[in-house]
Amino acid sequence: MLLTSRGRRVGGRVALGVVSTLVLGATGYAWSQLHRLDASLVTADVISSSGKVPSEQLGTPLRTAQNILLVGLDSRTDANGEPLPQHVLDALHAGDTSDGGDTTDTMIVVHIPAGGAAATAISIPRDSYVDLAGGLGKHKINSAYSRAKAAKKSELSAQGLSGARLEVQANEAGAKSTIQTVEQFTGLTINHYAAVNLAGFYALSNAVGGVQVCLNAPVHESHSGADFAAGPQTLSGAQALAFVRQRYDLPNGDLDRIARQQAFLSSMAKNVLGAGTLTSPAKLDALMSAVQGAVVLDQGWDVLSFAQQLRGLSSGSIGFVTVPVESLSLATPYDGDAVRVDPARVRDFVRTVLATPSVTASSDTPGQGGVRPVANTGTPSAPATPGTSPEPPTLSSPRVGSAAGCVN
Repeated sequence: MLLTSRGRRVGGRVALGVVSTLVLGATGYAWSQLHRLDASLVTADVISSSGKVPSEQLGTPLRTAQNILLVGLDSRTDANGEPLPQHVLDALHAGDTSDGGDTTDTMIVVHIPAGGAAATAISIPRDSYVDLAGGLGKHKINSAYSRAKAAKKSELSAQGLSGARLEVQANEAGAKSTIQTVEQFTGLTINHYAAVNLAGFYALSNAVGGVQVCLNAPVHESHSGADFAAGPQTLSGAQALAFVRQRYDLPNGDLDRIARQQAFLSSMAKNVLGAGTLTSPAKLDALMSAVQGAVVLDQGWDVLSFAQQLRGLSSGSIGFVTVPVESLSLATPYDGDAVRVDPARVRDFVRTVLATPSVTASSDTPGQGGVRPVANTGTPSAPATPGTSPEPPTLSSPRVGSAAGCVN
């Protein structure tokens, strides 16, 4: 099963639900809760045979490097394809069930090397103008999901399928297209998939007692409902959603939104790992309940063994980087302004980032959350030579690890 994705006005969601699967490699009560979680998660058959990794023995270190695609969906349905109640959408500034365009407005590939003690999260701007998989043409990368879903939905409707079953099967086609497009764009093979919806993000941020962030300046933006003071603050629920979804009135557009997503995700990981979440039955129950209602994983992902294999993972060993972009304003024939990217340069960048050892840098600054700066984030500059660090960006490049630990 998959969640649907709707909404132009509701911006990117970080698939935070997967944090729980990455950091719950604990014993005792936390481990027993993982058994409950594993039995109740919604799954989808979306990983190709070439991307599936061999089963690994429970309790052993991660033996095979893996790439996880995290997707944030502007979904107006739950995990079973049923519409979300209007009062929930109202609380999230999400319009109604008719709003939307079935796009994936957040895409992050998390690379975990063999051993499982470190991770690198690679963000992809949602408006990157690329060749979509399956002969769908050249469009913004976030439309791979919607275009494949629409085609499948039309096919299945003609066969008489309707309702929630139609949504679920069409969403599966959208997810497969997104995975294939990301693979050809980055040069990475996707081994696992995780998605979260609007209501799920709300519940997850509440479950961990809020997340610490920091803003460079005060914000008031009506489309997303973002209304924040400058400086450090703790956000949860609708406020957290507004923080990561704001698209308008940002100095660097989608790159600033990506920086917010990275800051929020790293801070949330730090909370889960260091705030007693795994040792508190009440907190862990809340987190498990939120994950069950929000997260969709690929079929065959053994959450129990994967979590135990990542016992060495800490918030300070999660690095964040954004693929390089050539221009933030590319006029397109049919898709409006897009982000211009060079796929060859992106693939070189990804290879360099994953091949270059990085120094782990933890921080207690709100909004930074133990970020490991693995490379400069994407703006126009010359491609990096393998084995060296990429050249400094020539445009303003929003990065989580700023001197003040704050983002735009």
